[in-house]
Amino acid sequence: MAHRILVVDDSTSVRLMVSNTLKAAGYQVDTAEDGQSALDASQRASFNAVITDQNMPRMDGISFCRAFRARPENRGVPVVFLSTESEAAVKEKARSAGAIGWIIKPFNQQQLLSVVGRIVGA
Repeated sequence: MAHRILVVDDSTSVRLMVSNTLKAAGYQVDTAEDGQSALDASQRASFNAVITDQNMPRMDGISFCRAFRARPENRGVPVVFLSTESEAAVKEKARSAGAIGWIIKPFNQQQLLSVVGRIVGA
């Protein structure tokens, strides 16, 4: 059974690029356009990992990560940020919210697959 990954980004092109990369590697992928939509999706389905952007409308990545982690069933699910943000303070807030990693955009497909493989144990 394929690992199920939730990809969260307000950019349609980034969602497609990340989704296509992961699907080509055999992962099952769900997408959401912002943190609120991702939180809603996480209440309908279980995921093996989440890849989220930081700067999004309605709910940013850090707020999403906090809300996602607040649900007991999501506490062990790895969350990795994929963002143009690179400030140490923002990364620290993400870690405090429960994120385990950070990838800077633009991303390298092999790097993304390597990170996802490590976090889901593939």
